[in-house]
Amino acid sequence: MGRYDESARDALAQDFERDGFVLLRAHFPRATIEAWRDAFMPLLAPHREAADGNRGPGRYYVTLPFEGAFADPSIFCDEDIVAIVERVAGADPVMCQLATDTPVRGSDFQDWHRDTPALFDDAPETPSFQLAVNFPLVDVDDSNGPLETTRGTHRMSREEALAGLADGRFPAERVPMRVGDVMIRDVRGLHRGTPNLSGAPRPMVVVGYSRAWYFRPEVRIDVPRDVFASLPARAKRLLRYNPQVESTARTFDESYRQFAY
Repeated sequence: MGRYDESARDALAQDFERDGFVLLRAHFPRATIEAWRDAFMPLLAPHREAADGNRGPGRYYVTLPFEGAFADPSIFCDEDIVAIVERVAGADPVMCQLATDTPVRGSDFQDWHRDTPALFDDAPETPSFQLAVNFPLVDVDDSNGPLETTRGTHRMSREEALAGLADGRFPAERVPMRVGDVMIRDVRGLHRGTPNLSGAPRPMVVVGYSRAWYFRPEVRIDVPRDVFASLPARAKRLLRYNPQVESTARTFDESYRQFAY
């Protein structure tokens, strides 16, 4: 059973429609997310050894293997999250992405961007079709690279959003988060990463959901057959378009290169 009743979910969906994101504070158990953090840190190490960031200096995009702690349906099949996703992005969505964004010391401000272009060049004000569910694996404040975002820019062209940012109509807003907090956002909202000034990595998980007909070939989740077989029916439905494999690779070709639009 979720934390929110139907009327509260309706209200959150209305807030999302207005702002382009909503925050669910203290939504996941801290111990569960700390287990994700412990499982993630060894995956980050080889990326840091291989290059100074694959998303700019000191910033790493790392796909998560769909196994162990990362294959927990209580996270990606959370009743409240899926209910909000369905309200704003349509019934029967698909889960299309499981990854992390991690700035370390030496990272910088990203350019203001959106994570996907509009569906149609001449019609930016379409309903939501792809969402990112973000949750940090460590507490996030001004010292370690919080997301900086804008409200309402998911329903307009990139040019209009940038003009509104410049003239103050859509002011920049930093989003501090604690372990257990969850952000659900439309990936078209204008946003950027900020520098991590601390000495420790700041991993942020992204679970992607989209309408079933929207496909981006550069992202996928390789789902081991034995893990898929063990999942509840709702989780299997969310993962239905992802490839099933015998086992997950321990290293990844991070092909999701173009992320800023």
